[in-house]
Amino acid sequence: MSATADAAIGYDELAVLKLLALEGGLEGDVKISCSHLADRLDASNQTASRRLQRLESAALLERDTVSDGQWVAITDDGEHALHAEYEDYRRIFETDAEVDLEGIVTSGMGEGRHYISLPGYKCQFEDRLGYEPFPGTLNVELREDSVRRRGAISALEPVPIDGWEDEDRTYGPAVCYAATIETADGRSYENAHTIAPERTHHDDDQLEVIAPVKLRDELGLEDDDHVTVSVGDRE
Repeated sequence: MSATADAAIGYDELAVLKLLALEGGLEGDVKISCSHLADRLDASNQTASRRLQRLESAALLERDTVSDGQWVAITDDGEHALHAEYEDYRRIFETDAEVDLEGIVTSGMGEGRHYISLPGYKCQFEDRLGYEPFPGTLNVELREDSVRRRGAISALEPVPIDGWEDEDRTYGPAVCYAATIETADGRSYENAHTIAPERTHHDDDQLEVIAPVKLRDELGLEDDDHVTVSVGDRE
């Protein structure tokens, strides 16, 4: 199960979130009673109420109590929690599943530009990725839920980049995955790859993307712009 924003949220609360989504909670407010929810869960009214309270405390849903029930709506964070579960099931049942990672564009530390231009890597990119990358990476700071979901990439087919050495030093290997970048306004670029050097100064919330073009210019991106990086196997 994917972790959520609150330690109190587990399988039971996610089951409630799924039921609310099936009743229209992703489209807007839906009216529901604890007794109705309790019947669906085969649980007591108190248990149903407690699970709603936990979801509200974790900011996964909003609710407004009225005399004959309550109006509830799943928040963006709640939708992301459901989407994380969906990604897990796609990994189980679909061999060609993609992993969608969301985040904002940030300025990198400059190490990508240096390493991508090194000849020992450059020739492998041309041979294994089919292009010479623009000398620089698009750096994306991932949302918290995408950081957790990032581990799903390991189930996909990688493009390995071997380590190599010159007269001065040894350079470590890296792993690439095919990726598509989509902006908040619907523009996209398909011929890209994530790259994860074995030795890097970046944390798990930092994702680097390479492409044969400068992605910032190609997609009109600036720092803090929202993007979705869809990582998956490509024919």
